[in-house]
Amino acid sequence: MTGGDLPTGREPALGAATPPAEVSPEHLADLLARTGYLLDQGTATALYLAMTLGKPLLLEGEPGVGKTSLAKGLAQSLSTPLIRLQCYEGLTVAESLYEWNYQRQLLAIRVAEARHEALDDADLYTAEFLQDRPVLQALRHPGPQPAVLLIDEIDRADDEFEALLLEVLGEHTVTVPELGTFTATVPPIVVLTSNRSRELHDALRRRCLYHWIDFPDPGRAAQIVRSRVPGASDPLIMSTTEFVGRARGLELDKPPGLAETIDWVSALAALGVAELSDGRVLDSVSALAKTPDDRTELVQALQSA
Repeated sequence: MTGGDLPTGREPALGAATPPAEVSPEHLADLLARTGYLLDQGTATALYLAMTLGKPLLLEGEPGVGKTSLAKGLAQSLSTPLIRLQCYEGLTVAESLYEWNYQRQLLAIRVAEARHEALDDADLYTAEFLQDRPVLQALRHPGPQPAVLLIDEIDRADDEFEALLLEVLGEHTVTVPELGTFTATVPPIVVLTSNRSRELHDALRRRCLYHWIDFPDPGRAAQIVRSRVPGASDPLIMSTTEFVGRARGLELDKPPGLAETIDWVSALAALGVAELSDGRVLDSVSALAKTPDDRTELVQALQSA
């Protein structure tokens, strides 16, 4: 294959990953609720607009508010692949966009030598030897539903990786120098998450719709936990979500998020605990705390509750 559009037999269609006509923010919220992810109106609207306008959605918020889970729930609700790129400092093109299959290239060279045939670079740098990494994999997804590309914790990557993303986010393309430019026929739904460990560049922000996700209030947190831990009693769910809400006001190294709350309620339900006054609650704090100091703080808070 030479450089150019993806080999799908269709003309490239840049622009919106337009949802079906019946989809609305409310319908999206209903779809995700069936997966156990409960959207508030603001988040449902932001997600709907990102899909309708064909723009990446940048989600920011404290760790544990459900940013990653939103992308997972969206993919599940649409019955489409979730393609995840976990970011970290030093992330490279080979790990995020594509790389060459050097083992297959070496094998091709040895076969050619055995046959006394000559190979040049043009023979070795073809689509046959190209390995898709998450970004290119999402662009090459044939549809009919767009894949969900989750670029998780973009704030952990460095400036060079942000620059790499600009072409992808702006044009839904990836350029491979040896082959040309690959253009998506079904642009993915792109969700970026950030915990604000560093400021992102304005150029990246301008290409995205932005939405801040906050910790849910105790009432909505109780709804979410109830959908994930159906075996727990309502009084236990209400008391634990209220306690976790108060605990975030403590001087904790790692304030508990929804994931920790769900783990804690699951642990309490497994122990047969029905209320926070049960002495066994103190033995379960390890499901909620992530550092020794936090465990001490939470135990003291439970004892004084």
